[in-house]
Amino acid sequence: MGRVTERRRTLRIRDGAVSSRADTLVAEEPLEIRLNGRPLAITMRTPGDDFALAAGFLVSEGVIAESAEVQSIVYCAGATADGVNTYNVVDVKLAPGVVVPDITLERNVYTTSSCGLCGKASLDAVRTTTRHPVGDTPPVRVTPELLSALPDRLRAAQKVFDRTGGLHAAALFSEEGELWDVREDVGRHNAVDKLVGRALTDGRLPLSRAVLLVSGRASFELAQKAVMAGIPVLAAVSAPSSLAVDLAAETGLTLVGFLRGPSMNVYAGEHRIALGAEVPRG
Repeated sequence: MGRVTERRRTLRIRDGAVSSRADTLVAEEPLEIRLNGRPLAITMRTPGDDFALAAGFLVSEGVIAESAEVQSIVYCAGATADGVNTYNVVDVKLAPGVVVPDITLERNVYTTSSCGLCGKASLDAVRTTTRHPVGDTPPVRVTPELLSALPDRLRAAQKVFDRTGGLHAAALFSEEGELWDVREDVGRHNAVDKLVGRALTDGRLPLSRAVLLVSGRASFELAQKAVMAGIPVLAAVSAPSSLAVDLAAETGLTLVGFLRGPSMNVYAGEHRIALGAEVPRG
């Protein structure tokens, strides 16, 4: 199986001094996801938690919504012509009777470590397929002070980042700020899929009392994954995209961006942010 990190020789230049040394890099390898034996998607990912990644991907695509719908997830033996198992091909076999949406079978999907699923047509793709609509009752309430503390907690839990400096991370927190789970990957969308896939196999979907924190920006892709898992709050340390804001507003997702220290922007779902004073309107 591929390793999470690899060593590569590098020429190091520091203040005019030149030396040669080995550097620790985050591993990036392709993972082909097959559904009932048929190729479905290829993503560039950091090896590890591959079964969770595949399960989370299928949740985000609306194929499955609970663990009972998955019969098995296995690595494909003989993935190469000479019969060697590369551990880079995963086959998800659905339980008998589980209906596969046509959209997942009519295309070969290619994803990259940076952008996630390419070619998502419209917001209707999420509205019509999610089986875990955002429906926290009573609504999750989080204070700005709690949110501001989460990035440091996420950073402290990033074990591989300390060695490579080259990984994104995603974490699930309770509404009280307790860290439930954290996953690292070369791609933000993969890290979220790993979180959601693990929650699926543990029988914890929908994640209706969770706060999802992602490193970097909040794209439409990440907002979609939060909605598909029933997550009510998505926070990012960088900017959201316009389409992510539109999706959050239409689905009831609370979307927080530029979460840096005590500063943050709330783009949608502000009713879940517990403020100590009346918010000025302008």
